[in-house]
Amino acid sequence: MSPHTTVRVRKSALPYLLLLPAVLLELLIHLVPMVMGVVMSFRQLTQFFIRDWTRAPWAGPANYELAVDLNKPVGQALLGSFVTTCLFTLLSVGLCWLLGTAAAVFTQESFRGRGPLRALFLVPYALPVYAAVITWAFMFQRDNGLVNHVLHDQLGLGGADRTFWLLGDNSFWALLTVSVWKGWPFAFLIVTAALQNIPGELYEAAALDGAGSWQRIRRITLPSVGPVNQVLVLVLFLWTFNDFNTPFVLFGKAAPEAADLISLHIYQSSFVTWNFGAGAAMSVLLLLFLLLVTAGYLFLTGRARRRNADA
Repeated sequence: MSPHTTVRVRKSALPYLLLLPAVLLELLIHLVPMVMGVVMSFRQLTQFFIRDWTRAPWAGPANYELAVDLNKPVGQALLGSFVTTCLFTLLSVGLCWLLGTAAAVFTQESFRGRGPLRALFLVPYALPVYAAVITWAFMFQRDNGLVNHVLHDQLGLGGADRTFWLLGDNSFWALLTVSVWKGWPFAFLIVTAALQNIPGELYEAAALDGAGSWQRIRRITLPSVGPVNQVLVLVLFLWTFNDFNTPFVLFGKAAPEAADLISLHIYQSSFVTWNFGAGAAMSVLLLLFLLLVTAGYLFLTGRARRRNADA
């Protein structure tokens, strides 16, 4: 091999060598625990084997059968949590995208105070999750919370009895409020960045042709940020469906049934009832569901892009 060939080989291998530490860390942090979780899902792993989980008896598919058996309380509870999570994710992602897009379009044109207003919009995204959710938990307190103080004492809404926001059916709406509050600034940030790539000449030409504000948004803005929105919706979906910090900080280890998201439900099945095998099986089922949804979403959006390109 000539010296020039050796230099070319070394140069071509350099990017892979630079990526090697990141790949090794990714395998160590994500892939290894994932494989261990899959193995645990096939074992009768309880608190009696927590010191050495490899000694737990082999259970085969029993944990999966328990999780999907709708005739038993475990399967019924998991299905209820799954339905609640789907509804919660649909509403949260939709509202985050709607508020983020509306705020981005509103602040697209230059006006006095636009910079401070944009910075104010990003405050919920910049705050630490735990600090923000703990603050909301205090605000939702029945007797001393700010929400009931404003609604009942200041506005006189809801009657004399104060509302329990962290119990019963209202817990779902309290959780949704916190999720949207801390999630929509991310959508605002991404859509704002995407709007910077739209040439101003397009809006000027549309205005000369007589297009109104809504027509310019519908015909120019939304189609132009379409590819970015496809990625944004997928990221918001994955983040929201897997969200554990928000319900855990807001409700503690046991969320009300109306706000029993699947991430917290799996935590309870693993660390509260000490059935780590069943919890691992539920986690694997959740992973398979998210992979299936992601693959289907990417397939449909990719086919739509190809169809638009051919048109």
